[in-house]
Amino acid sequence: MDRQKQRMILTAAAMLVPLMAACGSEKADGGSGSVGAERPVTGVRWSVDSVTADGRTQQAPAGAHVTIDKGRAEGSFGCNNFSAEATVDGDRVRLGRTMATEMACENKPMAFEKTLARAFSDQELKAKVDDDRLTLTTGRGDTVRLTEAKDAPLAGTKWTVTTPEADGRAHLAFDEKKGTVSGRLGCNKVNAKATVSDGHITLGPPATTRMMCEDSLMTAEKTLLRLFDGKAKYRVDHQTLTLTSENGTSVRAVAER
Repeated sequence: MDRQKQRMILTAAAMLVPLMAACGSEKADGGSGSVGAERPVTGVRWSVDSVTADGRTQQAPAGAHVTIDKGRAEGSFGCNNFSAEATVDGDRVRLGRTMATEMACENKPMAFEKTLARAFSDQELKAKVDDDRLTLTTGRGDTVRLTEAKDAPLAGTKWTVTTPEADGRAHLAFDEKKGTVSGRLGCNKVNAKATVSDGHITLGPPATTRMMCEDSLMTAEKTLLRLFDGKAKYRVDHQTLTLTSENGTSVRAVAER
C-alpha cells in the first residue's frame, strides 16, 4: 500500500463500520445484565494477551483492550477502535451491533486484528474469570485471553512516543531515584533532570547528541524538545502516558510491553 492511499484510509478513521457476524446471524440484545462470576467482568479494563483461532495462537499488540460496562463493550483491536452493545448474564457475554474504525496502521499485526474482530463480532461468548484473568470463548471454540489492566508506573517504564509520530523511535524513561529522564527524541539521545511532584514533572534543560535525521524525525524531535526546561502535567491511564507542558505542547506515549 503506497503512503498516499494509506493516508486516505487513516483519514477515514473516524468513520465507524459494522462488523459482519462471523458465526451465523444470531442477534444479541443491548443493555447491561447480571454477572454470575466470582469477580465481575464489567467495569474492568481488560488487556488482550492473545487470541487462539483454528488452532493457532496470536499474541496481541500493545494497546489491545476491552471494557464492558453499562450495556456497552468498547476497546481497541490494537490499531482500530471498536464498540458494541453488550449484555452480561451469568457467564455469558452477548455482543451485538459491533462497530469498528477502519484504519491501516504501520507496525501493527493486521492479521491479529481480523482474528480478534471475528471473535468480538455479533455473537455470544462464554466468560471465565480466574483472579485477574479473563477467558472469552466463542461458540466455535476460539478463545481470547485477557488480563486486568493496571496503570503502568511512571518511573522505570520505557515510554514509546506515539504523538508526535516518530516511527516508534522516540522514547523516554524516568528514574525517580536519580531524578532524571533519558531516552531518544526520534533522532538524538536526550538526558535531563526530572522532578515529579503532585501530578507534574519539572524538566531541566535537555542535553542531547547532535545528529541529523530525516525531516519527519527532526520535526517530531523539535516538538519533544518543547517539553524540556519547564513544567508539564502528566497523567497515566493504564498503559498510556500523556504529558502537557505549560507552553501547550502535548505528548502521548505507551508503555513498552
